[in-house]
Amino acid sequence: MLDRRTFLQSAAGTALALSTQLHPLLAQAGEGRSANDAIQLALIGAGIQGQSDTSIALQVPGVKLVAVADCYDGRLTHAKELWGADLVTTRDYREILARKDVDAVLIATPDHWHKQAAVDSLHAGKDVYLEKPMIHVYPDGPAIIEAAGKGNRILQVGSQRVSNVAYSKAKELLAAGAIGKLNMVSAHWDRNSATGAWDYSIPPDASTETCDWPRFEGTAPKIPFSAERFFQWRKWRDYGSGVAGDLFVHLFSGTHFITGAHGPTRAMATGGLRFWKDGRDVDDVLLALFDYPEGFNLSLHVNFVDGGEESEGFLFTGSEGLMEIAGDTVTVSRTPVESEPGFTVSTFSQAMQRAYVQQYRAKYPPAHPSGPAVQDVQKFAAPHGYSDRYAHFNNFFNAVRSRQPVVEDATFGFRAAGAALLSNLSVQRDSIVHWDPEAMKLV
Repeated sequence: MLDRRTFLQSAAGTALALSTQLHPLLAQAGEGRSANDAIQLALIGAGIQGQSDTSIALQVPGVKLVAVADCYDGRLTHAKELWGADLVTTRDYREILARKDVDAVLIATPDHWHKQAAVDSLHAGKDVYLEKPMIHVYPDGPAIIEAAGKGNRILQVGSQRVSNVAYSKAKELLAAGAIGKLNMVSAHWDRNSATGAWDYSIPPDASTETCDWPRFEGTAPKIPFSAERFFQWRKWRDYGSGVAGDLFVHLFSGTHFITGAHGPTRAMATGGLRFWKDGRDVDDVLLALFDYPEGFNLSLHVNFVDGGEESEGFLFTGSEGLMEIAGDTVTVSRTPVESEPGFTVSTFSQAMQRAYVQQYRAKYPPAHPSGPAVQDVQKFAAPHGYSDRYAHFNNFFNAVRSRQPVVEDATFGFRAAGAALLSNLSVQRDSIVHWDPEAMKLV
């Protein structure tokens, strides 16, 4: 545990900017790779997230995109516009997996395709970057973990916050006792806009001719073609996992990375459709409380209701202070622990009050004769231009080359997503649900 003076000395040495020593990924980011060391990458699922991810992944030196698979022809056309006419494109990702020139795949499909696409890729000998949430339903987790282990493949789950230097600093500070014993973590992610609520634009040419609807449906219930479901799939449980899988999973990943916890033992959640009553069947407001065996509680909320600014963040409450994460910054507010318990004697007789206070002060001399304790506030920020998405991909590609562990493997990803989906389960059952974070099973 850091005493107050040691903490302030440590804070002063790193205030306002995080050194690259805090996270090896920044030091590695500038390393070039020779052409014959290039990693051949393929994209499976070229929607908004897939195209955005790929643009970041290709910034890492020594990475080349060779193929793209998607169920909408327009995305395949745009992929060639973005990355070259020689790009291999297909509706069927299995054609990509059969190619010997593909070393790794980036999977950014709807949630209900995560397991099958990941398992097929791993069995085909490809390393996998799998977008969050790792799972759509609980049986997906063990299947992905087993496939990654059998083939000795690299699998990184795409919750980039765990590669963020600010989170590494928060982890370091918490372990050093900067805020004392952790009692409570409060986290939120409010995305108050139409696009934030997944009302993505539908292309005018959307039809059964341009969209491979049967392939998109996969294991989902079979219904007639719906352009809205195809392009705004997160709004339905058949294909996505709602705000829990889209946003809560980030908050769990961050909490687990910073605290070292494996997951909660029970969850209580409530929510509902408050604003976006457009046919979707997932809630736009979700609040949940989780109990952790390490002795702290995690309180989460997501709000998709229009009317406020978009924001995300964490507040770690400890016995000696607070630690807040907002974007790429960490702020620690440390209040010295009271050196005495205090007293309440105003209802005693005056003689008793005098005697009590005299005895009390003999035991507890005034610790701050000149006034109350002063709260110390220190702020840490990632370097200008820093990108945790780049860092996360850099971590993945370094692991592909070195065969060393990634920061967010399948077990970590399952524990984060499994915990997040407890929220949906609690709302559906209208009850407390229990989870074994070590065995990664519902109880």
